[in-house]
Amino acid sequence: MSVDLPESRENPVLGSLAERPSLRSRVVDALREAMVAGELEPGRIYSAPALAERLGVSATPVREAMMELTQEGLVETLRHRGYRVVELSDVALDEIIELRALIEVPMVGKVAGIATPEQVAALRPVADRLEETARTGELREFIAADMTFHLELLSIGGNRRLVEEVRRLRGMSRLSALRRLHEEGSLVTTAREHHVLLDLVEAGDSPGAEDLMRRHLGHVRGVWAGRTEG
Repeated sequence: MSVDLPESRENPVLGSLAERPSLRSRVVDALREAMVAGELEPGRIYSAPALAERLGVSATPVREAMMELTQEGLVETLRHRGYRVVELSDVALDEIIELRALIEVPMVGKVAGIATPEQVAALRPVADRLEETARTGELREFIAADMTFHLELLSIGGNRRLVEEVRRLRGMSRLSALRRLHEEGSLVTTAREHHVLLDLVEAGDSPGAEDLMRRHLGHVRGVWAGRTEG
């Protein structure tokens, strides 16, 4: 039996996408972002028609998106029933962050040594958007902006395969405490770290950028996941 998405949440992660271009890719992104934010809950079964209605699209791009997410290991297809979000253990999620740190921390250090002022300036509006969505509680937009910021920052290093691997690993993260942090008013605090990171990159401070990136990644399995950070 399929489970429909809850209707009562304020500023839901899943909003209408009917007016946006590149519909199929946007559906994939929206579903992935909803999984990261915890609105699509692990272990629950969702039907393509119910998701399509919530997104304001037809069921076809939703089914196509779910096929892609199944290939990524994020979703299981249940014949004649729908789709189940794969539940990742805490051990698996911790391993994902450890792997991301091995990739992202040194690359951010490299970027700090080669980024131009123009490249840093281009990322400032994205960092502004992160703070804005953190204040308003637009969680899907926050997660999308966070993805854009970090992938564009890493792309300065010139390794396309690395960026795509980080995109895949980020899609496996679970940030279930974002809504609570927004309600407490503390989500903005961690969002501001993106501007601080850009300051370090602009200054060419590779060790400082690496240290902040390492601490920033700690939020993914720390406060953003509802756990206390040491």
